[in-house]
Amino acid sequence: MVEQRLLYEDVEGIFAIMPTPATEDASDPAAEYTLDTDEAERGARKLADDGVDAIMINGTFGEAATLTEEEWRDFTRIVVDAVDGDVPVIAGPTTLNTRDTIRRMKYARDVGADGALLGRPMWLELSPEATVEFHRQVAEAVPELGIIVYHNPPAFKNRLTPELWRELAEIPQVVGAKYGAVDVGWRDAVEQVGDKVQLMPIERKWYLANRLAPERANAAWSGSASCDPLPALRLRDAIFSDDDERASELNHLIGETNRKFYPQVGPEAVYSEAMNVRHDDLYGLYTIALQKGRIEGAGYIDPGPVRPPYHVAPEELVEMARSSGRDWRDLANDLRVT
Repeated sequence: MVEQRLLYEDVEGIFAIMPTPATEDASDPAAEYTLDTDEAERGARKLADDGVDAIMINGTFGEAATLTEEEWRDFTRIVVDAVDGDVPVIAGPTTLNTRDTIRRMKYARDVGADGALLGRPMWLELSPEATVEFHRQVAEAVPELGIIVYHNPPAFKNRLTPELWRELAEIPQVVGAKYGAVDVGWRDAVEQVGDKVQLMPIERKWYLANRLAPERANAAWSGSASCDPLPALRLRDAIFSDDDERASELNHLIGETNRKFYPQVGPEAVYSEAMNVRHDDLYGLYTIALQKGRIEGAGYIDPGPVRPPYHVAPEELVEMARSSGRDWRDLANDLRVT
């Protein structure tokens, strides 16, 4: 029997999402190698030393879509080697097809990764039947790696219904998911997967998820952890110790740092003069630039420039993201002395 490395019971706490640090010329399409190997190693080791429960790599702002195969392989190996087994590493093998995804999964397995942040092919929308079959085929090909389903409907063009989650939960390697909104759909999906799959919310929604389903919300994913994991870790500790008052307070403080990052619709919403639309409508267009700008502003990991073609973004939006990162950094510093 093949031993599976990442199990359901391992999906607990803060699953930090890390950027893929880039060299100074990374925005140049002529650049042949853009991985900042030293910062990749330093950033992964720092996250592990500072207490995150796992590290996930090569999602959206990990720039899985824009890395060369050499860069993807080197980064995966560097992160695994840097943490040296101290926390699980969840590789990001997403490609446009099943065969290449399996090849990446096997490479991640061979260099020592514990799991896979698995996105499905998205050139065409997958049917429900194809969605289940894709995950089943990948799991059977590389049974050693636990699978964190990458649930991002805008990116992958289809939405996983509660019924689909029930089918995916029957695949033994599927142990978790990077989930989106905590809403009725999340609650219904949780009921379908039971104690087989952790549907992880973002850290700023973890408090709500824990109130809705306390026995089924044991973990959260956090891109903000790459701005400094301390606020997310303090929230984790409050939730795990059943300190509802402290968890509610931290949830509010974390939410405040996001106000500039996710501008709200309303009379105070900021507009783009160039495009005459609200900034909050633009997030999906500029996700990578905004996420890396936020991490840059915090100064915990140096993400470097954005790789093309996603390097084109309004500077006013990127600066708002940097400001949000500075707010997160200030929150982390305040928590260190309290």
